[in-house]
Amino acid sequence: MIASVRGKLIYSDNTCAVVECAGVGYKCFVTKNTLYNLPQKNEEIMLYTYLSVREDAMDLYGFKDLDELEAFKLITSVNGVGAKIGLALLSEFTASQLTLYIASNDSKALTAASGVGLKLAQRIVLELKDKVGSLQSGDEIVINAVGNATANTNTKEAVSALVSLGYTQSEASLAVGKLDPALSTEELIKGALKTLARGI
Repeated sequence: MIASVRGKLIYSDNTCAVVECAGVGYKCFVTKNTLYNLPQKNEEIMLYTYLSVREDAMDLYGFKDLDELEAFKLITSVNGVGAKIGLALLSEFTASQLTLYIASNDSKALTAASGVGLKLAQRIVLELKDKVGSLQSGDEIVINAVGNATANTNTKEAVSALVSLGYTQSEASLAVGKLDPALSTEELIKGALKTLARGI
């Protein structure tokens, strides 16, 4: 399996990058997040890669970092979710954002990605929620905060109240999860609103 490619960027468009390594050009399908981080043509580049082998095709996918690669592998492990959906999700969100949305059961947020309807988003969240810790190891603070927000009745009620005020499930869970769960529902709501006003 090809784990990575390093060489000269000889071509790119809005879906792929071609990296020349020892005279061979490797076409890698990339996310928009990776695309925005590409160097200028003829400059050196290194991409982490995933090789997809099917009966009718062998496609290589390239990613700017290991977090994005691991997120892609995890997303495409969901039954019925292919590389196209994986690329769409990682073009719309970073691996860190996906961690937050999945951990906080925010399937609605995932529908912002092209081709992802609510039913598919719900299936992705359902199948990956228990595995989401492997999406990005550096995001433990986010995961812990979201976990705190679902720890007891007060925190759950505070999150529900914030969602009814127009905040997303993810924003509400993260803001409430940073507070002491022993606080009353009202205190949690006030504290979370202050956090949200400052920007999480």
